[in-house]
Amino acid sequence: MGPTGSGRGARGEASEGTRRRGHGGYDDTTVLVARLLPSAALPRPRPNQCAPRRTRQRPPARSSPPPVTAPPPWRDQVTARGLVVSAVLGVLFCLITHKLSLTVGIAPSLNVAAGLLGYFLVRTWTAALGKVGVASKPFTKQENTVIQTCVVACYGLSFSGGGSYMLAMDQKTYKLIGDDYPGNSSVDVKNLSLDWMIGFMFMISFLGLFSLVALRKVMVIDYKLAYPSGTATAMLINSFHATSGAELAQKQVTCLGKYLSISFLWNCFKWFFSGVGDSCGFDNFPSLGLLAFRNTFYFDFSVTYVGCGLICSHTVNCSTLLGAIVSWGFLWPYVSTKAGDWYPANLGNNDFKGLYGYKVFISLSVILGDGIYNLIKIMYATIKKILNEWSKQERLPLVQLQTDDESYKLSADEKLQNETFIKDGIPLWLAVSGYIALAALSTIAIPVIFPQLKWYLVLSAYLVAPILAFCNSYGTGLTDWNLASTYGKFGLFIFSSWVGQNGGVIAGLAALGVMTTIISTGADLMQDFKTGYLTLSSPRSMFVSQLIGTALGCVIAPLTFWLYWTAFDIGDPDGVFKAPYAIIYREMAILGVEGFSTLPQHCLTMCCGFFVAALVINLRRDVCPNNVSKFIPLPMAIAIPFYIGAYFAVDMFVGTVILFVWQRVNRKESEELASAVASGLICGDGIWSIPSAVLSILRIDPPICMYFKPSVS
Repeated sequence: MGPTGSGRGARGEASEGTRRRGHGGYDDTTVLVARLLPSAALPRPRPNQCAPRRTRQRPPARSSPPPVTAPPPWRDQVTARGLVVSAVLGVLFCLITHKLSLTVGIAPSLNVAAGLLGYFLVRTWTAALGKVGVASKPFTKQENTVIQTCVVACYGLSFSGGGSYMLAMDQKTYKLIGDDYPGNSSVDVKNLSLDWMIGFMFMISFLGLFSLVALRKVMVIDYKLAYPSGTATAMLINSFHATSGAELAQKQVTCLGKYLSISFLWNCFKWFFSGVGDSCGFDNFPSLGLLAFRNTFYFDFSVTYVGCGLICSHTVNCSTLLGAIVSWGFLWPYVSTKAGDWYPANLGNNDFKGLYGYKVFISLSVILGDGIYNLIKIMYATIKKILNEWSKQERLPLVQLQTDDESYKLSADEKLQNETFIKDGIPLWLAVSGYIALAALSTIAIPVIFPQLKWYLVLSAYLVAPILAFCNSYGTGLTDWNLASTYGKFGLFIFSSWVGQNGGVIAGLAALGVMTTIISTGADLMQDFKTGYLTLSSPRSMFVSQLIGTALGCVIAPLTFWLYWTAFDIGDPDGVFKAPYAIIYREMAILGVEGFSTLPQHCLTMCCGFFVAALVINLRRDVCPNNVSKFIPLPMAIAIPFYIGAYFAVDMFVGTVILFVWQRVNRKESEELASAVASGLICGDGIWSIPSAVLSILRIDPPICMYFKPSVS
């Protein structure tokens, strides 16, 4: 499961950032980063970010304009009633997530639903108290945001506290694969137990929060990444708490409500035709023909990713489509012709020895190349700042910001958002010391739970996890895809190969849990920081709510899983709770024990080539002038379709085409309402996930299967 960060600590943001205001409201370090990192320059971002140029594209997506008033102190944003509501919703969403992951293996994002239900429950709470004469504190959008953040942190651990990788360790999965399966040994078994599951969760779940919190400013303010789900959730919360009087705000709220209703009703309509299985419904509509459909080129009528296309810049959307064309249009069809030569024919879809191995490792190589390049730039800016302070130089040459230039001006709303986001900083020493302390503690404790995963292996995972978390969070900010599970599979393969025959299966599965949890938590944290930025919520209150929600999830997620484990026959291939990915993960670990020699021919060579290509493309973007670099694609956006498929790139491209036409017809209206339309489409889809999950839990199947096949003479 995502990545990003700021080059300097939040302590510096809270101290110097609030005292020096010589450059349009930004402190010296921010301007230094703007000089050293052209792609992060403020307030005019490079076109490789999800926020486009103000002069040629639309301005960054933002929520309904907040009133220019100081938000409540961060302590008032974290309330007792909010924590109670968060715990209740955490239990509900954990049950839903476990149900879906144990039946079909996937679960939707519930960020929007968490914000909506949090608002509904607190409003119901205050109304009930008002009827009996008990006065309540006003319910603010900041408190609503804190509740949403806490709930997401809690249910986000459902895949870790009882996920498929834990089921893959159990005796039942070992028997399902069979004693005669090569490499499947009875020694590589660890039966599930509630005590070690909860302990393991507490050991690994908090590190992701500390790994990226110091980088929040670069990702949210400097890079201006969109984080479409976080932006949509913020707009929904702002609309709940909007006050009358602001004409533009009311216009945006009306627009959001209109398209939210359209999106919800459209998803309800689609459900009736989605049948049972994976091949029914509008999600499998061969809109570009059956041949293109077989290569994942089709428009699947997903309004969520059409909305993402409206929020993200044209550069991101076109880069994503380019990646889909390169991979699914040329590369994978070509590699498929080598079946029986480069790799054995007739392998499963999730076998690393075949085409799946190319997809996973080549996409990861591009993502890592892009992420590491940007991380090195940020580290370079930070180190140069520190060396400058140590040498007591007056000041490094800075970019001269022309405040009279309209392109450099910030609105009062954006200035307030920036100042609020910087004011209550999270000290750098807290982030660094917290990560080091937790890493040291779990490095000692995890080998007690999993003797196969030695202390130096755990330490190695913690050294590389922040880099992968940055890469994932950066990609999530661009395209809204959290690829933590992909990184986890990469870790599974590496650590299984490292340990080898003596415990490599259990070590790889445990490492998968460690890395997936850290990487996914980091992306969720940045997504929520984006929501908090747009709702004027204090980063400190957001971080505290993340800590509380994570602590709740470490207990609630294993307990809700244990409820299913004891009440149903989990893993039965003929039952309802098949847990389909448990067997897949165990077979991956068994394959990983054999090492890189099992990968198909030329896979590692191609990975090295794509890694270098990502570095070269980024370098070209930074050295070329703006009128050239804006046409150079983003490697991170190119890489994601390599693994996911081309269909979501088609959806996002439809969104960017709609926006392009809208900008030509009525630029002013598109600038004011594009983010509201996009957020409404995303929110309606997110809210539909609640009744959809309830229908699935009640085992109510759609009545119609709409299926397409070639016509016959």
